[in-house]
Amino acid sequence: MKNAILIISSLFFSVSMLAQSLIGAWEMNHTSKSGTQLKSVVVFSDCYQVISTFEAATGKFISTNGGTWKLTGDTITEKVEFHTTNVEKVGTEVSFKVVVNDSILKAVGSDLELKRIDKGLPGKLPGAWLMSGRKRDGKIQERDTSRPRKTMKILSGTRFQWIAYNTETKQFMGTGGGTYTTKNGKYTEHIEFFSRDDTRVGASLQFNYELIDDAWHHSGLSSKGKPIYEIWSLRK
Repeated sequence: MKNAILIISSLFFSVSMLAQSLIGAWEMNHTSKSGTQLKSVVVFSDCYQVISTFEAATGKFISTNGGTWKLTGDTITEKVEFHTTNVEKVGTEVSFKVVVNDSILKAVGSDLELKRIDKGLPGKLPGAWLMSGRKRDGKIQERDTSRPRKTMKILSGTRFQWIAYNTETKQFMGTGGGTYTTKNGKYTEHIEFFSRDDTRVGASLQFNYELIDDAWHHSGLSSKGKPIYEIWSLRK
C-alpha cells in the first residue's frame, strides 16, 4: 500500500513538474512554402497559452491561436478561444502529445519543435490578464471580464501578446506582440508584430505600471499618442 502511494505521488509530482516546465516562452524559426523566413512564438501561463507566427524579417503577421490548456501525462489538451486560420476550431478541444525538457518542446508527430526563450522571468507581469477597466476623467469604469468579448494579454518573463476576440461570435479583432521589460515602475513594449498595422513593428512604447490589489494598472500614451489608463486582472 505504501509503495502504491509512493508511486502515485511520484507520478503526480512528475506531471506537475512537466506542467511547470512548460511555463514561459518558446520559439521556432522555420521557412514557409514560398521560402519566407518565419518565426513562431508560444507563451504558456498557468492555464492559458497562445502561439503566433510572423515574418522574421518584416514582422508581417501570419496567424495566431490560443486558449486554455491542461496537461495529462504527456498530452496537452487545449480548448480553443480564438483561431485566425480556422475559425471553426473556436470552442473545440485539441489534444497532442509533447516531449519537453529544459530547452526543447516538441509536439509528437509534427514538425513543431520549439526552443525555450524564458521560464517566466525576469519580467514582473507573467500570466494571462484580461482588461477589466479604464480610468476616464478620474473615474474607474469597470469591465465585465466574463463576457464573450475579451481583450487579453499573455506574458512570460520576456514576451507579451495582446489579443482581442469574441468567444461567442468567434470573431477575431486584432493582436500584437513582442518583448517587454519591467524596471523601476516602467513597463516597456518592443513590438515585433501587429496584425492591424505593420508600420508599428519596431516601435517601443513605455508606460507606468503598478500592481494594486493584484490588478495591473497601466498608464501612459498609446501607440497613437493618446493618454490611456487601463486596468488588467489575472485570469483564474
